[in-house]
Amino acid sequence: MRRALIFAIPAVFALATPAAAQQLDSAPPHLSAKELDPRLRYRRGEVVLGNSLATLQIPDDYRYLDPHQTDQVLQAWGNPPDPQTLGMIVPSSASPLAADGWAVVITYDESGFVKDNEAATLDYDKLMKQMREAVAEDNKQRKEAGYGTFALVGWAEPPRYDSAAHKLYWAKELAFAGESLHTLNYNIRILGRGGVLVLNAVATMEQIGDIKKATPDVLSMVNFTTGHRYADFVPGKDKVAEYGIAALIVGGIAAKAGLFKILLGVLIAAKKLLIVGIAAVGAFFRKLFRKKPPQTAATP
Repeated sequence: MRRALIFAIPAVFALATPAAAQQLDSAPPHLSAKELDPRLRYRRGEVVLGNSLATLQIPDDYRYLDPHQTDQVLQAWGNPPDPQTLGMIVPSSASPLAADGWAVVITYDESGFVKDNEAATLDYDKLMKQMREAVAEDNKQRKEAGYGTFALVGWAEPPRYDSAAHKLYWAKELAFAGESLHTLNYNIRILGRGGVLVLNAVATMEQIGDIKKATPDVLSMVNFTTGHRYADFVPGKDKVAEYGIAALIVGGIAAKAGLFKILLGVLIAAKKLLIVGIAAVGAFFRKLFRKKPPQTAATP
């Protein structure tokens, strides 16, 4: 049974011993899943993200990997090094390197304070229509560039925004050409004073039940620290983002940064994390993250 997050958790659980840390730090940068799996050192309890930017409260049902180990996992999946994450949340029930494993990758977009005044009046059906139009346009350029095309099937989970906690989540179902297994693009955004914590769940549509069940837990785990909270915003002094809630959902960060500069897709065998851009996008992949075939992955 999943424990509630009000359960008392000691501040720090299993930290790597100096010997273990030395073993991890001296590990080759390109380990296979089988080689890396026993080297991973998970944490629970309180975890501080960035330079005291935010905190995680990791209960027994979940585990945390720091940015260094997250980078090693991403490389074991076959990705380029240095993705500049803040770490990764994984369930305790499976290794992130297992074929049936899933993970929530954490990053931070320091683009300013995102105004949420439009959240209550958004037409999500209209947003979906706009995204499908953008995907159709993007597919033309992807095809010309030799990349596979994909279809935006629809909402796997309609957008929901907690105006009190300033936390937003939604999910899209994607279908990639030539693949029978659909992709789940599950997104969680935590709005803060100077930017947005970006949490992206990497999984397949077959795992949507697990992700939906985990979403309330993940939302409760993550909070900005005092000074970085949404309520700490100082009008006239702090930077305001160039986009709002709608652009976050459609893909405003991707459009703003340009796809040459950001991660557009995480491919984990048949799993892909895809940020779908709005009409302005259409640039090509700079990075294409993927995982080796499931038969090479470690077992839990």
